[in-house]
Amino acid sequence: MIDSTVLKNAVRKIIAGVVGLIVAVILLCALLITSFYLLVQASVQALTPLVGNTEAMAIVGGSCGLILVLFFWGLIAPRSSSKTKKASGDRGGLSVDSVRAIIREHPMESAMTAFAMGVVQQTDPKLRSVLLQGGFELMKRQDLTGAPETEPPP
Repeated sequence: MIDSTVLKNAVRKIIAGVVGLIVAVILLCALLITSFYLLVQASVQALTPLVGNTEAMAIVGGSCGLILVLFFWGLIAPRSSSKTKKASGDRGGLSVDSVRAIIREHPMESAMTAFAMGVVQQTDPKLRSVLLQGGFELMKRQDLTGAPETEPPP
């Protein structure tokens, strides 16, 4: 059996690690924001002798706005590469075999998803009944055919 002092020390180390990670992320964000601020100020100072203070601020502000628009436009733009079309075409209809193949390809993600569904089903009775009905239906189909189903029924 685990000693209580060992358990307490382990919990303290875990908490210290999480707090350290949070502090590191906060410091990195502060450094990033400060560096952007200093970069903008340096750009304004560099352009001021050429075009004047007001115009320099307008140019730097407009370029920052343009960069933000392009960044967010790139995030929301639909992907048009052939790789994404191929991936979406492969997973159009999910059969039992395709789900098993996905689980074999991504075991950790599947385990995390199953864990999340297990946590959710304890709090939501409707979701629990839907999951149970779907699981029983798949088991019945496999028992009747004797082999895993390869195509979804019409």
